[in-house]
Amino acid sequence: MKTTHPNPSVSYSFVMRLTYPNRIAMFAKLTQTIGRLGGDLGAVDIVNPDAKRMTRDVTVRARDHEHMETIVQTLRKLKDVTVVNVSDQVFLLHLGGKISIQNKVPLTTRDTLSMAYTPGVARVCSAIAEQHAKAWQLTIKGNSVAVVSDGSAVLGLGNIGPEAAMPVMEGKAMLFKEFGGIDAYPICLRTQETEEIINTVANLSVGFGGINLEDISAPRCFEIERRLQERLDIPVFHDDQHGTAVVVLAGLLNTSRLSGRPLAGLRIVILGAGAAGTAIAVMLQNAGVRDIIVCDRQGIINGRTRTDLNEAKKQLAATTNPRGLSGKVEAALKKADVLIGVSGPGLIAAKSLRLMAAKPIVFALANPVPEIMPEEAASKAWIIATGRSDYPNQINNVLAFPGIFRGALNVRARRITEGMKLAAAKAIANCISRRELSPEYIVPSVFNRDVVRNVTAAVELAAIKTRVARKGLPRK
Repeated sequence: MKTTHPNPSVSYSFVMRLTYPNRIAMFAKLTQTIGRLGGDLGAVDIVNPDAKRMTRDVTVRARDHEHMETIVQTLRKLKDVTVVNVSDQVFLLHLGGKISIQNKVPLTTRDTLSMAYTPGVARVCSAIAEQHAKAWQLTIKGNSVAVVSDGSAVLGLGNIGPEAAMPVMEGKAMLFKEFGGIDAYPICLRTQETEEIINTVANLSVGFGGINLEDISAPRCFEIERRLQERLDIPVFHDDQHGTAVVVLAGLLNTSRLSGRPLAGLRIVILGAGAAGTAIAVMLQNAGVRDIIVCDRQGIINGRTRTDLNEAKKQLAATTNPRGLSGKVEAALKKADVLIGVSGPGLIAAKSLRLMAAKPIVFALANPVPEIMPEEAASKAWIIATGRSDYPNQINNVLAFPGIFRGALNVRARRITEGMKLAAAKAIANCISRRELSPEYIVPSVFNRDVVRNVTAAVELAAIKTRVARKGLPRK
């Protein structure tokens, strides 16, 4: 099944510096060539015009790296055209990293230096030594999160190691800062041993108000999160599990509002039994959904007919599939209302959607290439969501984790409870009014600033209600 992105994407944006004879229709020939090859022409800047030769920087969006190379090589073959250089915009954006640390207090005088460092800092250290809780007020702890990965399950790339995971963790830190005002630090560990990860994170947790685990493969991620949370008195949150589950639930709450079908009565199939699939199943059950079937690449998770299940999947088998179905995913899809894919590219054929109930709902969330492309699903599905920003209904974790951690930090929560996650999902869903809801708009934009504010407030109240907050809300 073809899984290549069918449309040009900003993720494959590049700039070519071209020189060519300065004569009528020459530039039109270049643009027509780019268009014929399927490239999306962007900005065009004149660099050095003269009477004989023109030099321009031309920005183009391609489908993928191979498509980008095809465009460049075709232009190189044109008579009298010189491709001086090619700059990949994504790589340029990453030069030197995407984040930095800045001082909050300018060190411009001797007095400031004496207070910020020696000798003044000694008094603050002594105060914290006498009462450790003062670190929340007198250090960065109260507004900081560690973004921790071992590089074992990165995006759609798999086990690429800690160095290669750094750009993703830096991006996560950017999102924390931009949307939640939280100082987050990328920490990639050169180990994939469960015990080493747990001990390392526990030992470095002193300066953080929360731990965001990221891109750690299942089933190790379940044990790592559980044991760290048992050991630490700050939130430990594996975003691949819970952030995804929160936003999926928000989307389903709004599809329920839009369709008039109660959430609890929906038949839901989850394709993918890893970190995200497991967390989604648990969260939907906590939200009242009764009929959930989880499938992996071997088919339906059924404890009676499958002998190849690990412990995590055995637990799933014990709590899902109430009708006792077995077989391939197609058997699960018969009369199902919702398909949630958190697995891999191209695993669902369009014809399989015909097995579903009327007006099927498809969340194809594998990234960067979903289980079924929206163009293929469009003729069968009523609502389609993906994990991508270039289609409507993006199920993006950034709708959840900045507000969840902001709320948790504000009340100094010891952990993030199921109640806090449910509150976050409802807050995200309620950012769209009933009048605004449509099949193409079931989750708010990640740039809607009301999302973080509403999620923060909901999480704060839920933390207090579930008694994991060390601090109440300030009086207004």
